[in-house]
Amino acid sequence: MEDQVLVFGHKNPDADAIVSAIAYASLMNSLGEGHYVPCRLGHINDQTDYLLRRFEIDPPLHIHNVYTQVKDIVIDHPPVLSAQVSVSRAWQVIHSEAMNGSTIPVTKEDETLYGMITAGDIAEHDMDSIDHPSIDSVPIFNLLSALEGHIINDPSDLFDTISGEVQITLPQPNPALMSPSSILICGQQPEVVEAALAQGVRCIILCQTDLAERYTSTHSETCIIATPLDAYRAARMLYQANPIGRIAKNDQLVAFNLNDYLDNVRDKVLESRFRAYPVVDDEGRPVGTLSRYHLLRPSRKKVVLVDHNEKSQSAAGLEQAQIIAILDHHRLADVQTGYPTFMRNEPIGSTTSIVAQMYQEHGLLPGPRLAGLMAAAILSDTVLFKSPTCTDLDIRLAQRLARIAGVDLDELGHELFSTGSAADKSIMEQLKADFKEFRLGNHLLGIAQITTLDTEKLRPLSDQYLASMEQVRKENHYDAVYLMLTDVLKEGTELLFTGSKDPICQAFGVDTPEEHHVYLDKVVSRKKQIVPALSALWGYAVITILRCCLCTGNGSLSRYA
Repeated sequence: MEDQVLVFGHKNPDADAIVSAIAYASLMNSLGEGHYVPCRLGHINDQTDYLLRRFEIDPPLHIHNVYTQVKDIVIDHPPVLSAQVSVSRAWQVIHSEAMNGSTIPVTKEDETLYGMITAGDIAEHDMDSIDHPSIDSVPIFNLLSALEGHIINDPSDLFDTISGEVQITLPQPNPALMSPSSILICGQQPEVVEAALAQGVRCIILCQTDLAERYTSTHSETCIIATPLDAYRAARMLYQANPIGRIAKNDQLVAFNLNDYLDNVRDKVLESRFRAYPVVDDEGRPVGTLSRYHLLRPSRKKVVLVDHNEKSQSAAGLEQAQIIAILDHHRLADVQTGYPTFMRNEPIGSTTSIVAQMYQEHGLLPGPRLAGLMAAAILSDTVLFKSPTCTDLDIRLAQRLARIAGVDLDELGHELFSTGSAADKSIMEQLKADFKEFRLGNHLLGIAQITTLDTEKLRPLSDQYLASMEQVRKENHYDAVYLMLTDVLKEGTELLFTGSKDPICQAFGVDTPEEHHVYLDKVVSRKKQIVPALSALWGYAVITILRCCLCTGNGSLSRYA
């Protein structure tokens, strides 16, 4: 398979996660660094969907995980043969230079998988012919090919298949064995040929004899074949003319799809004893074979993480992938690699701004449509430059990109946040549209954000939001779930929360918040204001517990758990 690199942002992706993946993949492909594919881990929210349509850019590929699949590893690619091909042809292919094994996939007429044939299957078939010297309905074309011969009958005599018991009449024939079901292999024996024709045998094979000239154009129900092979070789090749579909193994066949996960493949391989396993595509056509040794050191998916570096926010199976690079503007979290990895993390308002800098550093301009999309992503993630995460560099980059795209930032920003939370979406869909999971100390949290130009329209929905938040909390075993209803124009957030009021009071200095919600003025950023405040709160609590342990001389923390 083509060696590709998957570029994706976090789960429940926002505009910055989607656009930075698209922009970074485009940059690396333009520089000839490989085949980078922009991807996404979740559904596209309304705002991002609007932007993609606005700038006429295709959405990234939707992936669900990065577990290693069969298509990620190097498998064998032996020739593929039709079930109608002769055994002799299969034997030639198995012993050709194109083979690096002894197993060949066999296909049906529609090119889908029929079975598998090995050198052992052919040898077993050849040995069986000693005890059972007969052939059954062998196609005449296969027979002529194996014998390197031709039919000398009158052209009006038509033969499709040949069946019968094989008899070699050299050096002397045994007339008692001759019957209409016989296939006779003869030499320079005119009397035997005459007797066979009179008897009406099924087939006469003339080996290395000039009798072929005498019987050319003979009209008979007996098929007469002339071959340059000697009698012994002709006898062996008769059995080699059988179609391989008759001896190929297709009972209890174990086959794998390119999209099968290697963890499941290993389990099935351990349960069976086949030398090689066919690999098929989605249409059931064989594309190669897989053996046990392919599973020893499998290749892994190559990935680039953008706009996140936290395992809980990334793709399932990340531990099986090879992380090529990480581009982010969040806190450093728990993604680990066993090898040096390119890492670019900056205290800046948007990951898209980091990618925009990389365009400049490589002396490359994004096209107008991509530049417009990137400018919009910076606007979105910096909340129209009002977020505390926003820097002067974000503003300058957005302005430069807007000039390339020929768009007005003020108009674009108003378009962005006018899309808001779609009225036709359910409460749960709105809650999960921009939802992230965080582990702060011993606390597992879910924090969602809805950014709009007017939060007053959302206030009446508070009870419904809280009910859905509690449902999400119980289903995912979160300690708490928070929802930020952020008003761009007011530059503040109505924070809805589940659980105890105490963390909110302590983290944000609020004395008596209303039941499960509080207004936080000048708070618009999840990563720069909400998460750091809670992280500092629980980090301080852990330090306090440790100090208590040291002061009392108690080495155990169990009393504080």
